[in-house]
Amino acid sequence: MRFAIMLLEAYRFTDETDMKALLDVKSQVFENKQVALSSWNNSIPLCKWKGVTCGLKHKRVTRLDLAGFQLGGMISPSIGNLSFLILLDLSNNSFAGTIPSEVGNLFRLHYLDVGLNVLGGRIPISLVNCSRLLNLYLYSNNLEGSVPSELGSLTKLVNLSLAINNLKGKLPASLGNLTSLIRLSLRSNRIEGEIPGEIARLNQMILLNLETNKFSAGFPLAIYNLSSLKFLYLNYNHFSGCLRSDFGKLLPNLQNLNMDGNYFRGVIPATLANISNLQKFAITNNNLTGSIPSGLGKLRNLRFLSLVNNFLGGHSFGDLEFLGALTNCTQLQVLSVIGNRLGGQLPASITNLSINLLVLGLENNFIAGSIPRDIGNLVSLQTLLLKENQLTGLLPASIGKLLQLEDCDLGSNSISGEIPFSIGNLTRLDLLSLLNNSFEGTIPQSLGNCSSLRYLWVGPNKLFGTIPQEIMQIKSLIYLDMSDNSLTGSLPKDVGRLENLVDLWIGNNKLSGQLPHSLGSCLSMETLLLHGNYFYGAIPDIRGLKGLKNVDLSNNNLSGSIPGYFANFSSLEYLNLSINNFEGSVPTEGKFQSANIVSVFGNKNLCGGIKELNLKPCFTEAPSMEKKE
Repeated sequence: MRFAIMLLEAYRFTDETDMKALLDVKSQVFENKQVALSSWNNSIPLCKWKGVTCGLKHKRVTRLDLAGFQLGGMISPSIGNLSFLILLDLSNNSFAGTIPSEVGNLFRLHYLDVGLNVLGGRIPISLVNCSRLLNLYLYSNNLEGSVPSELGSLTKLVNLSLAINNLKGKLPASLGNLTSLIRLSLRSNRIEGEIPGEIARLNQMILLNLETNKFSAGFPLAIYNLSSLKFLYLNYNHFSGCLRSDFGKLLPNLQNLNMDGNYFRGVIPATLANISNLQKFAITNNNLTGSIPSGLGKLRNLRFLSLVNNFLGGHSFGDLEFLGALTNCTQLQVLSVIGNRLGGQLPASITNLSINLLVLGLENNFIAGSIPRDIGNLVSLQTLLLKENQLTGLLPASIGKLLQLEDCDLGSNSISGEIPFSIGNLTRLDLLSLLNNSFEGTIPQSLGNCSSLRYLWVGPNKLFGTIPQEIMQIKSLIYLDMSDNSLTGSLPKDVGRLENLVDLWIGNNKLSGQLPHSLGSCLSMETLLLHGNYFYGAIPDIRGLKGLKNVDLSNNNLSGSIPGYFANFSSLEYLNLSINNFEGSVPTEGKFQSANIVSVFGNKNLCGGIKELNLKPCFTEAPSMEKKE
């Protein structure tokens, strides 16, 4: 009866009704946002209005497409009077308020998109009257409440997206009635509980995105029935339990599978090798154990494999066999198994991985052996992460062939020998970390060619020689750590050219000479650690470095008075001037009022200061008194 009444009312309306409805819609748009609707006026025929399409027979409005018009304001309830509408697209604007319940009057509607706005309130129950809907997009708003069970009445739906809202509660079992559904996205909400078993009826489904919610219980058994699935995203929920051993046989058409950030345990099913079209497999930050199946090497279309932060492997020799098998995956672009318990020797076969490989992440495992001589074969590599392993041997000169490399982190191993001069070929480097190794020899001058470098960490090691002047030409540097080596010579006078430098760590070396005046030009500096060297002379004028937080000049031969301007460095948290040759009175204002911030012990000619510093008082010579006779 309700539908019949709507039908009668629709035919009673005319194109004048449509014009009035659209003018009402325009009136609810902020005036400063109405430029795109300037054609909406009585002097221009309705069917020539921008964004409006009319039917050939009745000249009624059948399509209203205002996507991306930069409109703001409210959606007028009069939109429900456009009774011949088949398509309504208001996406990618700034509409606020709520979705008018009158939208439910649009019973002819096939396509409704109000995504990418700032709409609030609940999803209107009246949408159940739009029984012809094929596509319903309400994503990227501020919608609240639960997913209405009434949506299960829209049985013709093919695409449904409620993603990126504030929806909560449990998923209604009635969604199992949407048997024509191909794509369902609920990502980035707060929906909780188990996935209803009725979802198993959605056997046409190609995409299911449930990521970033609060779903719980084991891997949803209903999903195993969705054999047509190509894209499955369960990441960042509270799923737990083990994956079925026949996982790959039940879901053979998957292309993208992401289960990051859950509590899955047990082993990776060997049957994943059956998913011949799998391109992306990510299951980071879970509790998986056992070995990584070598059968993954059968996945010739695999492009992305991330198993980061699990408990895979057991320090055994065979834990890295999968790496050799993956050389068959000629499309592989990302391989990351960071933070597991893999053991054994790093196989030379990694140099035969796909020439399309962009990311190789093996850090924080228990991998021994050395970096293969032909590592330079991976010519597309942009990220190489091998830190926190047990690698020994030399860093091969062929690393200089990785001309696309941007991030290279080899820290916390036992790599020895010299830093190859060829590393200067890596002109796209953003990060180079060789810290906590056993490198020796000099720092290559060729590093000055790495003009995009922002992070350079080469300490602690066993490096000697001087700090290359060429490094002072890398104006992009933010963090420079050469501490805990045996570097000699002085701090280059051009250090002031590093105007973006935030942290300078060169402590515990054998550097000497006076600190350059240009140090005062490093206006971005927050951390200055020069302790444990042989620097002498006065502290240069660095009063402009007002963002300094940590300063350690201790264990040097610095002299002169302590600059009073340190007192006014509002961000200063630590100032260590101990074990030097400073003299004179210690300031007592500002930061010098706290012994938790300032340390000055071991300067025998200092005096005054606050009593907690335990310095001798400063005596001034009293005026002489002539004896009166």
